[in-house]
Amino acid sequence: MASVKQFQVTFDCNNPERVARFWCEVLGYVVPQPPPGFASWDEFDRSLPPERQGSAFACVDPSGVGPRLFFQRVPEGKVVKNRLHLDVRVGTGLVGDERLAALEAEAERLTALGARRVRLLRADGFNESCLVMQDVEDNEFCLD
Repeated sequence: MASVKQFQVTFDCNNPERVARFWCEVLGYVVPQPPPGFASWDEFDRSLPPERQGSAFACVDPSGVGPRLFFQRVPEGKVVKNRLHLDVRVGTGLVGDERLAALEAEAERLTALGARRVRLLRADGFNESCLVMQDVEDNEFCLD
C-alpha cells in the first residue's frame, strides 16, 4: 500500500506576493520564515538575479495540517476557467438560510480583500449552496 505524500498547491500568476498575501488572509495562512542567512524575504529577493526577483512566494498553514501554497510568476495571463480550484469550507454542516448567511458574510470579507463575487449556486436537492468567487488575479474558488 502506498503512503500518503505531502503536497503543495501551485498557482501560476502575475504577482506572486500579492496573490499569496490574499490567500494568507482567506485561509489564515502565514508567510514562512525566510531562508537561513536572510533577515527577510525582501532581503532574500534582492539577492536574486534581477530576472528572478519577485518571481515566487509561498504561504503555509501555521498548524502544519494544510498544504503549502506556492505562487509562481508566469508570462501569460489567465485565459480560461481553472481546471482545479480551491473550495474554502465556510458553511460545513450548515443548510438553507444559515448556510447562505455564512457564505454571504465570508464573501463580503473577501470582497474587501480584493476578491470578486461571480455567482451563487443555490442548493438543488443534491448539492448545498456554494458561492463562486475569484481571487485578486481572477482565479476561481468556491465558498462552500
